[in-house]
Amino acid sequence: MRRGLAALAAVVVLASVGTGVLVWRLRAEPPPKYPQISAYSHGQTVRVGPYRYCLVLDPTDCEVFAEQGELPVTERNAVQLSVPPAISKAPWVLLRQYEDAEVIEEFRPNTRLAVTIPTLDPRRGKLTGLTVMLPTLIRVDGEEVPAPHAEWSVRTVWS
Repeated sequence: MRRGLAALAAVVVLASVGTGVLVWRLRAEPPPKYPQISAYSHGQTVRVGPYRYCLVLDPTDCEVFAEQGELPVTERNAVQLSVPPAISKAPWVLLRQYEDAEVIEEFRPNTRLAVTIPTLDPRRGKLTGLTVMLPTLIRVDGEEVPAPHAEWSVRTVWS
């Protein structure tokens, strides 16, 4: 009799644990369809999906999400930008927008997963935003020129 009760109790516990795990797995969010970037500053993190994502072989076939992250910043804390391997394995471009000028940095494949960005530049002013782009070559008037087929955008909000 005691063995029967112990076996029944074990079955109930295992069934409860199994049900809990199943419910947890079903409620978990699916992974994002497109890569996300993250930006951190002053104790705040923002993760953002693409603003626009086009097919590499047909840059006119795009999904436009118009998603833009907002990150609170101060002049004392730099922004830490992180890109996932899905972005860093390709050549990628970082556009830093300041009040008085823009700075463009290009990164070779598999060289950078993170970049530190100053929020205040003595010549350019305050950082107003940043954009990560994946370029592709397109032909315009017989010449090949780089154009972004994917973009991620973060706007800074000054405290």
